[in-house]
Order: sequence, then C-alpha cells, then structure tokens
Amino acid sequence: MNWPGMGDPYKRKKTLRFLALSAGIGAIAVLITVLVVNPLIGEQPRSACIGNIQKNWKISFTVELYVDNQKAEIPSNVGFMEGGCQRAIYTLTDDGTVYAEWKENPQFEIGHFLWIFKFPLRDMDELKSKIFVNGIESENFISTPLQDGYHYKGMFTSKAYDEAKDKDYLPPQN
Repeated sequence: MNWPGMGDPYKRKKTLRFLALSAGIGAIAVLITVLVVNPLIGEQPRSACIGNIQKNWKISFTVELYVDNQKAEIPSNVGFMEGGCQRAIYTLTDDGTVYAEWKENPQFEIGHFLWIFKFPLRDMDELKSKIFVNGIESENFISTPLQDGYHYKGMFTSKAYDEAKDKDYLPPQN
C-alpha cells in the first residue's frame, strides 16, 4: 500500500520531517507540563496536600447545598484523596461543617470548596443560582470569601430543571 505523502521521494522527506518536528514539539510540551506547570499547580492552596506543612491559619464554617430545591448531602472526608493527601479545604463529618487550613490566609472562596467537593457547577444555571451568607444573598456568587464561623447556603438550579412542575395547579399526586 502506498501511504499518502510517501510515494514521491521529495514528499516523503517533507512528510517525515513534519512528523519528526511534530513529535519534538509534543515531547517539549509534555516536559514543560511535567517539570514546570504541575509543580506550580501543586503548590497552590486549593491543590496542595497539607499533611507536611506548617498550618498557622485555620477556620471552620458550615455549608448547605440545595439543587433544584432538594438538599444535597455533603459527605464526610471531602478533600481527602487517595494516597493520604489531605487538601486545604476538607470535611470530617457529614453535618456540613467544613474546615480550611493553610500557612497564612489564602483568600479561599466558596467556589474553592465546590471545586474540591467536585460539585457539578457547569450543570447549573448560574443566573438562577444563589449563594447566601448568614441568610443574606451574596452578590459575589461563588467568589464569596470564606470566613470563620459563617454559614453558607447554596441554592442551585440545574440547567435541566423543569420549573413548570413547581407552578402546576393540579392536585397533588399520592
């Protein structure tokens, strides 16, 4: 079989040079990612393991999450990864109490907790969703800063939620 670009010796040389150049660029990109980007990401407070660092800053707060008017459970051990890695924001129990620890105040936001919790924020309609802090709606949504002792309540509406059933005037079904 005659592969495209391999019949004519001139085209063959050009094709092989292109493939070698592409492989070289790909290898350089992988090396940069492994040696430069990954260590930088690993040192960010929301991504780092806190097991072996000096923690001088610690807060606790409570979180309630509702998706389509149904309470979402926040399990214990959020922020504990396989291999013994503990993230800077974590839960120990399933009662909604969340803890955050770091070297100094890293300006954590409620969105950082949602990211560590792997909350499906992309499936939510951000225009209909709200974050309440101590009962008052926050204008910062997921950028609301975390503070010690505060209560955060997230009211999220999924993009697939049918609001018509909330306004249905039919009698309730048993």
